[in-house]
Amino acid sequence: MTEQMNERHATILNLVGNHQKISVSELSQIIGISEVTVRKDLSTLEERGLLRREHGYAAMVDSDDVSKRLSFNYNIKRLIAVKASSDVVDGETIMIESGSSCALLAEEIVSTHRDITIITNSVFIASFIRHKANARFILLGGEFQKEAQVMVGPLIKKCVEDFHVNKFFIGTDGFNDFGAMSGDLMRAEAVRAMSRNADRVIILTESKKFAQRGVVPLLAYEHINAVYTDRWIVPDNHDFLLDKNIDVIIS
Repeated sequence: MTEQMNERHATILNLVGNHQKISVSELSQIIGISEVTVRKDLSTLEERGLLRREHGYAAMVDSDDVSKRLSFNYNIKRLIAVKASSDVVDGETIMIESGSSCALLAEEIVSTHRDITIITNSVFIASFIRHKANARFILLGGEFQKEAQVMVGPLIKKCVEDFHVNKFFIGTDGFNDFGAMSGDLMRAEAVRAMSRNADRVIILTESKKFAQRGVVPLLAYEHINAVYTDRWIVPDNHDFLLDKNIDVIIS
């Protein structure tokens, strides 16, 4: 896929995400391309599970799964992913947890690096970039969560014991005074198990997540080494992370 196509697809996803449902003719007018081209792009995006096509329209996917989350703030997430991919070197073995920003990171890494091995508990990520030739995937076993398309549970702890990596990339549902938060207890437990086998834990998050709290603890700040986020992070949040000895990298 060319860079031009990537940017156009990102624009379409943002428009669909903002409107929930938008016509082919509106997309054509806003983007400045033909309706034929719009339909081709929509077919590509539908094949990847990022939206659904209706007669003359594009709409968000129905379920609240990772595909739907991927469509929200797509451009911001992609910029964060591109920046974070520079932290990876050719030939490296890394660990990536499930989530929309992590999926885009995995896609960027395998598109721009060689001989990468990705250890993940995300079935979605393995499927999302399965056609890329520059990576090897190791999928951790466990209990399958259908909506998030991720493996969780006690088996994750046993599987991950056989690996050790320098970098572990994760997402988050929010923050509080003590650390990063998650919306799912079993996914949080899987992240903590995986983090124990990594030298560096790196969070990818839109800055708006600093205003959200999540439901259950994910990781304390002392176990987080770096945060990649967007340029809209407020100074107080930026300085708070620095005070916790966490590197903050702006996309």
